Amino acid sequence: MILLSLETTLVVGGTFFLAGLVKGVIGLGLPTVSLVLLTAALGLKEAVVLLLVPSFVTNLWQGMVGGHLSAILKRLWSLLAAVCVATWFGAGILARGDVALLSGLLGLLILAYGILSLTRIEPPPPGGAEWFWSPVVGAVNGFLTGMTGSFVVPGVMYLQVLGLSRDAMIQAMGVLFTVSTLALAVALGDRRLLSADLAVLSLLALAPALIGMALGQALRKRLSEAAFRRIFFAALAVLGAWIALQAALR
Repeated sequence: MILLSLETTLVVGGTFFLAGLVKGVIGLGLPTVSLVLLTAALGLKEAVVLLLVPSFVTNLWQGMVGGHLSAILKRLWSLLAAVCVATWFGAGILARGDVALLSGLLGLLILAYGILSLTRIEPPPPGGAEWFWSPVVGAVNGFLTGMTGSFVVPGVMYLQVLGLSRDAMIQAMGVLFTVSTLALAVALGDRRLLSADLAVLSLLALAPALIGMALGQALRKRLSEAAFRRIFFAALAVLGAWIALQAALR
């Protein structure tokens, strides 16, 4: 159990400020950045719980704004339903599984996400088979979310090949992350992985996350978003490789 020490509070606050800053600049990255850094600092199970409140609040806003919510839910309902079911099963593995092994899996997922984003390698669009692939991708995404807390693989890559407009794509990611966060919270609670001190820290982390987002949105006008994205994904790939290596050496 993580104690509410000053050192831990500062680590969590600083992590979510940085994660919020990244999300403010490029529109994504808060759950991923916070998960990677907190896993390295505190451990995987603690990191998964701590991201719940900041991830839910920031992604709820992103998922509600944009004017495409009805169309997104109509098109992606099977993906989102599969995420909810599979997350519950994945959390069961998190509760009973080898933390080092799951941390290594998280590292490999983040490494793959960073490399694929840098190289812009994308799977082919599903076309007429979208009815089949949406629940399949949702199930895989949810299962990995339950085991590692990562929302992005393969869900984000799948959304990127659906031919959505930029605004609809950003809103669809917000919807996916919001539903994933809710499903993860329910699954963690059912597996008794939530605790009072972690819940308090997660709530306290919301303020620095929002401050970071506001600053990131202000900086977006002055920074090259393309260059920032390259640096961000390269850093993710390095951090993912480091987490995987550390897990392998345990």
